[in-house]
Amino acid sequence: MISGQGKLINRRTKTAGKEYDRFFIYVPAEVARDGLFPFKEGEKLIITVDAKNKRLVIEKHDSSTN
Repeated sequence: MISGQGKLINRRTKTAGKEYDRFFIYVPAEVARDGLFPFKEGEKLIITVDAKNKRLVIEKHDSSTN
């Protein structure tokens, strides 16, 4: 199992005079570059909050269903 310390980042942005929140999850380079890392840059992902287990689940988007 690969692991590293990440971070949740909020980058506020202004569009048409209104301010919006934009959240990003930072994945350390050593984790993202590992051969076991299951995602590629630009892939669409499904993000699910598992509140019971206090986890964030990230999965590849199945393009055949949408």
